[in-house]
Amino acid sequence: MSLRLYDTGTRSVREFVPLEAGRAGIYVCGATPQAAPHIGHLRSGVIYDLAVRWLSASGYDVTFVRNITDIDDKIIRVAAETGVPWFAVAEANQRVFGRGYDTLGCLPPTIEPRATGHVPEMIVLMRRLIEAGHAYNVEGDVYFDVVSWADRYGALSNQRLENMRPAGDTPNEAAKRDPRDFALWKGAKPGEPSWETPWGSGRPGWHLECSAMATKYLGPAFDIHGGGVDLIFPHHENELAQSTAAGDGFARYWLHNGLLTVNGEKMSKSVGNVVLLTDLLDRARPVEVRYYLAAAHYRSIIDYSDEALHDAALAYQRIEGFVTRAVELAGRVEPSTPPTPFVDAMNDDLGVPQALAVVHEAVREGNTALAAGDKDAVTRVLGDVRAMLDVLGLDPLSEQWEGAGGDLREVVDALVSVALEQRQAARARKDYAAADAIRDGLTAAGILIEDTPRGTRWELKRS
Repeated sequence: MSLRLYDTGTRSVREFVPLEAGRAGIYVCGATPQAAPHIGHLRSGVIYDLAVRWLSASGYDVTFVRNITDIDDKIIRVAAETGVPWFAVAEANQRVFGRGYDTLGCLPPTIEPRATGHVPEMIVLMRRLIEAGHAYNVEGDVYFDVVSWADRYGALSNQRLENMRPAGDTPNEAAKRDPRDFALWKGAKPGEPSWETPWGSGRPGWHLECSAMATKYLGPAFDIHGGGVDLIFPHHENELAQSTAAGDGFARYWLHNGLLTVNGEKMSKSVGNVVLLTDLLDRARPVEVRYYLAAAHYRSIIDYSDEALHDAALAYQRIEGFVTRAVELAGRVEPSTPPTPFVDAMNDDLGVPQALAVVHEAVREGNTALAAGDKDAVTRVLGDVRAMLDVLGLDPLSEQWEGAGGDLREVVDALVSVALEQRQAARARKDYAAADAIRDGLTAAGILIEDTPRGTRWELKRS
């Protein structure tokens, strides 16, 4: 089965056929860094990392563009409230976003453009829209004329123009030809950053920047546009309208991930239910958090709970435990080729839940082979499991996760080895009380030991 994706634009699952054979271009709306990222932002990061990894594993040369909206109303508001320059607010929070993506094993995008670096491209796009009769200037504010595009505006979000509310995106609403018109460019205001254009100084509207950056790096038409379902309207609807009205083909497939809620509510500072990555890292390791955020289908809603995170951590530990024991028997087997059921699951609209079911079934088979001492079977299963985990960014033997802890792991390993040698010596001289005391001391320190036919092994106790 070839890759099939649910396209919001057609509200159907479609076979993925790229514009250019062997290549795939994907644009994802990234951070507006007015604050540190919550886990909903990072779920989106993990989801599109999975998409990029699967496209690459499927043989595509992927160009992945994820933008940074480093100037907008929210950033300006935070700057005014804190007395910190707007650019410092954006930069500081963007670094936190970057560390969050890195911590969860997300591959870096091919390019991560910033809105403030693409004003020339925005000017060109506005000029094209004005000349085509789809935009107009009112004293330095430039608006998109939705009535001029009435037969197509609302197609992505499946709405009719007559049922839409006013855009409400500028203090100068009365200057608009229609209250549903949205701002492409906002005229300069005292104390706000601004850039020069033929229509006066000002700053970008939220939607204009993404069209300018997506087409600059991926061309006037490209394969996939992604983002959260909360962006379908108005952001993505407006991107599509302004781009196609200017004559660009724009995105051919629209992917939208479900939100992450807390007690059934969207995370919000006003509600007081924002969960940060640091909150999760107090309860689970980064790789376990990645497993948790990846395990549900990307279009589904996740309602966060500590119990769900704990269950995900235990599920990953079962996989990790098999890999560790398999390496002890068979050595460091390199990843093979993902088995067909896994491939079919991923090709079915990135079906990670079904793909993980294949992983866990393989782990059960591998554990049976371990119990029987069947090295050949363990070797085969370990290669399959590593191949599948590599696609999902969850391979415990990868540099990302095996290196976690660095030199500290080596120090602990040396110290535990000394204790285990002392325990073995006590058992050899039949001093079982001393041997048990050493074992109990290690257990109290959070180190679990297991006596196996191949010797004693140890691992850190996890929550």
